[in-house]
Amino acid sequence: EVQLVESGGGLVQAGGSLRLSCAASGFTFDDYSIGWFRQAPGKEREGVSCISSSDGSTYYTDSVKGRFTISTDNAKNTVYLQMNSLKPEDTAVYYCAAALRTEIYYPIEALYDYWGQGTQVTVSS
Repeated sequence: EVQLVESGGGLVQAGGSLRLSCAASGFTFDDYSIGWFRQAPGKEREGVSCISSSDGSTYYTDSVKGRFTISTDNAKNTVYLQMNSLKPEDTAVYYCAAALRTEIYYPIEALYDYWGQGTQVTVSS
């Protein structure tokens, strides 16, 4: 069974850092593209970042560019989202997702097939 489990969320002060992990089972990252999404209370879910397994290319939405980094450890079947210089507006539930395509270059929700349960990130002022 394909499963994605996020971890690493928590409470952090503005300017701090967190690293989110997404552990996958039931499939190999080599055959998928991985995305990170987030949803704040009262707001729509938005794509944050993604990585394409075809060539390892990455994408970041403008609001996190230069602060967040997506990476994968294929040996561990795990994807990470390193979040630095966190801001209160980064507060949200963060989800990882996997798509049965190797060439996805934007985190478009409809393109992803499997989703984790989400992990809460709260950034205080």
